[in-house]
Amino acid sequence: MPSWNQFVNLGLRLAIAPLVVTTLSACSTITTQQYDAIAEVFYFWQVEYALDPEQRRVRYEKFSATSLVNQNGDRPDGAVTGPDDQGLWWPALPPRPTVDQMEERQEERREKIGTPQLIKRVDYEITFEDNGQMKTLPTSYAVYRQAVKARRDGIPLELTIGGNDRFVSKVEPLGASDF
Repeated sequence: MPSWNQFVNLGLRLAIAPLVVTTLSACSTITTQQYDAIAEVFYFWQVEYALDPEQRRVRYEKFSATSLVNQNGDRPDGAVTGPDDQGLWWPALPPRPTVDQMEERQEERREKIGTPQLIKRVDYEITFEDNGQMKTLPTSYAVYRQAVKARRDGIPLELTIGGNDRFVSKVEPLGASDF
């Protein structure tokens, strides 16, 4: 007779098996020579508003913002700084909110206004040709960098599309050994 541990292990395997099959079937690969690696960078000011001293009830307001699109690692028009440690170019900083602007956004007079914080954000995407159509999907920094390097060398890519065709999870340069 099987032991309790064997039943538990069998149960786990049976529970995980459909997830593995679903995950594997939810991925596809596309080979393309036409692609662009895109990183859109954002600066914006954010201010915290707290209603009680313990700051249990907190909300955030977003103030002025600037953004810049990096394409294939090239310096875009409007870049003020860069490339940074991740190879990204950045726009000028947006103007810091004034005390008048911050007070205008107070919902209640007893709300405590925090110090403005400059937030940096980056959204990564790959635009690629698939069966004669151009598609753009989100991706990660690692995938973006691989695509930038391959693009500079004119190397085609094999893209792994995951999440039911919602994001590029991996790229493999074709015909290159140093990636």
